[in-house]
Amino acid sequence: MSDARAVEPTFTEDRLLGGRVRMRQPVDGHRAAIDPVFLAASVPAEPRQLVLLEMQRDLVRLAGDNAILNGLESRVSVMIGDLLHPPPRLSPGAFDHVMANPPFNERGRAALPATPDKADATVEGDADLGAWVRFSLAMVRSKGTVTFIHRADRIDALLGHITGRAGEIVVFPLWPGHGRAASRILVRARKQIATPARLAVGLVLHEADGRLTTAAEAVLRAGGGLEL
Repeated sequence: MSDARAVEPTFTEDRLLGGRVRMRQPVDGHRAAIDPVFLAASVPAEPRQLVLLEMQRDLVRLAGDNAILNGLESRVSVMIGDLLHPPPRLSPGAFDHVMANPPFNERGRAALPATPDKADATVEGDADLGAWVRFSLAMVRSKGTVTFIHRADRIDALLGHITGRAGEIVVFPLWPGHGRAASRILVRARKQIATPARLAVGLVLHEADGRLTTAAEAVLRAGGGLEL
């Protein structure tokens, strides 16, 4: 007889924002790091309901459990669905802000991670970067914002998908250290706005000795926002 416990996923409980947020996540597969924290910090959202879309059923359940763990079950709802086939409850043009952390790697240009869950999170599937941009813009209201975090070396692709569809584009680099090239960028745009694009100063993450800068600490530990 097989032991069912051997195939059950195992989890760790971690904390974000200086311990303010508790989060259970799988030991194997994709695990949250600092990218989603900076993404959330860059969105000028009001404290109303947050709607999440996730295609993996087990992660939908886990996200719901994490909302309860933090006492946010009345403010967070999690839907299962694929952005290529969104659930009917998602009404186009219904959201003030849409934020997304698309897979960073193009399919066929990166080695697949060992686990399917991590592959889904880090390598584009049927929904490529253009599909992520089109879906985000379809969901946001007129003059609302769409915000992405992505690899800095894919800035041309990301801006290419946004240009002509939205304006007031802001590119906000996340510099790993002083004098080092950015590895991540935040990109925000507004639907049906024609204001020209601009390059923001961005934020330096680490001092020369590896410590977080005061500005990075303010976001990652104190829960501060970013002005893009």
